[in-house]
Amino acid sequence: MQQQETAQQEGKVHPEGLKGRCYQSWYDLKPCGRQWNLVCEDDWKAPLIISLFFVGVLLGSFISGQLSDRFGRKNVLFVTMGMQTGFSFLQIFSTNFEMFAVLFFLVGMGQISNYVAAFVLGTEILGKSIRIIFSTLGVCIFYAVGYMVLPLFAYFIRDWRTLLLALTVPGVLCVVLWWFIPESPRWLISQGRFEEAEVIIRKAAKINGIVAPSTIFDPSELQDLSSQKQQSHSILDLLQTRNIRIVTIMSIILWMTISVGYFGLSLDTPNMHGNTYVNCFLSAVVEVPAYVSAWLLLQYLPRRYSMATALFLGGSVLLFVQLVPPEMYYLATVLVMVGKFGVTAAFSMVYVYTAELYPTVVRNMGVGVSSTASRLGSILSPYFVYLGAYDRFLPYILMGSLTILTAILTLFLPESFGTPLPDTIDQMLRVKGWQHALDLPALQAVLRLDSKDTRKWTLSS
Repeated sequence: MQQQETAQQEGKVHPEGLKGRCYQSWYDLKPCGRQWNLVCEDDWKAPLIISLFFVGVLLGSFISGQLSDRFGRKNVLFVTMGMQTGFSFLQIFSTNFEMFAVLFFLVGMGQISNYVAAFVLGTEILGKSIRIIFSTLGVCIFYAVGYMVLPLFAYFIRDWRTLLLALTVPGVLCVVLWWFIPESPRWLISQGRFEEAEVIIRKAAKINGIVAPSTIFDPSELQDLSSQKQQSHSILDLLQTRNIRIVTIMSIILWMTISVGYFGLSLDTPNMHGNTYVNCFLSAVVEVPAYVSAWLLLQYLPRRYSMATALFLGGSVLLFVQLVPPEMYYLATVLVMVGKFGVTAAFSMVYVYTAELYPTVVRNMGVGVSSTASRLGSILSPYFVYLGAYDRFLPYILMGSLTILTAILTLFLPESFGTPLPDTIDQMLRVKGWQHALDLPALQAVLRLDSKDTRKWTLSS
């Protein structure tokens, strides 16, 4: 009884001393959980808040692609960054569960929108070798560092309002980046804004110590580019031809499955043996070698084989978790972290791979739609975790099986390694190995022709 009273004073259990899931949901939480009584019959609200955030992420990833293709990468990047920061600050003043959930939904919209816009902007403005470093070691390493800092902040700042304030203030500092980050020259060219693109290119050449040629754009080519800028592109262009349609469908499946695995494993850390903060920190630390490995694989090996290898690794070890004896829980933790390593590496590579497959005119839209599919997976991921209430190993079995099946699917995608980024849909169709990988009707026609030739040869002989 004395221990229970002490725990109540420390904010570690529900005042009524509830056990089981109620006890777990109150463990070591001060805050909005206790303030809004999100336990027992209302414990469904906790995963709902997470899912609503990812619903906002889903909607944001869907619209951000079309907005940045129409209004520019830089404009959308900073507007949505302000949106994320502003609504995060307003969350501090939430008076009830409903207000917090709605604001969290809007934060999710802003968060993914600026992430996708920044990723595509960096992909288009950087050279091939630097582009890979940016998309893996650049974006992802800093993401992992923020991930590692989060449990550290949460450990020392137990009041959720103060924690939100600490996590929101740095967003204001990003305003100064407006004067340092240029618009994508590729996007400007696709819009026919050649003078603005030329200014940015000449400035980049000066910074790099390169003398730019007197004529950057051939006047004879500008007429063709100008005619292309009149063509408006919509999400339907992702289904325009058989090749781009199949790639879009396969990318949707790939992103959704990877997202279920990544966020499912991330959200499952409180259910693992040991300290929640330490488990969360380890889950973040393992991402650093995953991103480094992804960068090395993207540098020297074909994309689809690298993706398939990472997914096979992650899925296989997750299936082995159920075979670990209860007394060897540390081994189970290691296997889960190895699984997180594989899925994280694949998540890092899929951004690069998808961005390389789509042409400039619909690249942001293609990445945005794929990211939308990823958010569908993230919305489902909290409920994969809660399946552990029925069988502790069921989440690992499901996530491991889906990951392995997706690894097999990846092998059927076209290879973009060593090919230039396409600018138009027509160029996308001429990418090396594209038609051979996905032109099924042509393959069937060849097989029918071969069979006819064989019958003819047999009769004549």
